[in-house]
Amino acid sequence: MRLDPKFALSWALLSYVEADGYLTLTLQPTLALREEARQAAETALALQPNLGEAVVAKGYYHYACLKDYDTAVRYFEQARQFLPNSSQIPESLAYVARRRGQWDRSESYFNEAERLDPRNVNLLTQHALSYIDLRRFSEALRKLDQVLDITPGDVDTLVFKAAIAQAEGDLPRASALLAPLHPNADDFNALETQVYQAILERRPASVVPRLKEILAKPDPALGYINGELRFWLGWAQEIAGDHASAKETWRQARSELESFLKEQPENYQLIGDLALTNMGFGDKAAAFNLIKRAMALIPIEKDRKDGPQPIEILARVAARMGEPDRAIAALQKLLSIPYEGALAANVPLSPALLRLDPMFDPLRNDPRFQKLVASPTPNNTKR
Repeated sequence: MRLDPKFALSWALLSYVEADGYLTLTLQPTLALREEARQAAETALALQPNLGEAVVAKGYYHYACLKDYDTAVRYFEQARQFLPNSSQIPESLAYVARRRGQWDRSESYFNEAERLDPRNVNLLTQHALSYIDLRRFSEALRKLDQVLDITPGDVDTLVFKAAIAQAEGDLPRASALLAPLHPNADDFNALETQVYQAILERRPASVVPRLKEILAKPDPALGYINGELRFWLGWAQEIAGDHASAKETWRQARSELESFLKEQPENYQLIGDLALTNMGFGDKAAAFNLIKRAMALIPIEKDRKDGPQPIEILARVAARMGEPDRAIAALQKLLSIPYEGALAANVPLSPALLRLDPMFDPLRNDPRFQKLVASPTPNNTKR
């Protein structure tokens, strides 16, 4: 754009990338980033009103940054006349339907998009993630294997397969997938999934040195993720029995995470990380206040995919902090719905994860919790 500031397509693509980063938190989701996405989309449309990609970008801004789904759909449908054979239109409509909890409709749009672009690995991966959210794990694995046929050895895809194995309670299968991987901090999904594996196995000592090494020289470009990784380090230290080090790690994590709140007041994942860190630190009131704030930011009625994440944080904090009734009620709700999980590779809670995850140890003797653990994995085919 520096070479040609009137190149409308580049403005449209910039807006799309910024809006997507804002939504998925792959970029630091500041209010400034959201404004940049808006301005880039409007610049593209002003330069070339009939450019399909510009119309899509404006729709994606409304979807990703404002959660204004009706307006987003109008722009996406308008873009069809300019991009009649583009998979991006049904793909975008699939995302909107998913956020609205219209899982059947979302799947139809994914299938339409895949007919137009059958080797689009991002499209296939997103379709797989929908199946994961629905806990339709066998269908997710088939879709992920399609991705591996196109991009053999793709780390993110292997991590998703490992996370499914964790959710199914098959820790040996998860370990076989994760052990060959050597992710750095910038591949934090893979790194956190490896740490979670060690915690689920109750053998966290193996990951503590690696996390310490990474956090000794934190990458400033990762922003709040460094604080998130420090939460995981504290959890691993606690499970290893090093409670003094865990407390000190969580104190540092809290300070790091709080420093990002002013610029990222709508980052519900950052707020969830802070709630868990305060839980570890023993500050019950602060943890519950943060959860309340996250729930207000992303109500489940507005976002059926990510909206339940603060409910999972609530279940975890309540379990640890002596509120079993609140924890059980939250877990009963979570196991009855599809959603994207709150930790690591974002797989939703399952009976197997409740059985394995040490954060729920305080509930083990509760008959209501035992009933949840003994139940079959929910297959949310009612969409």
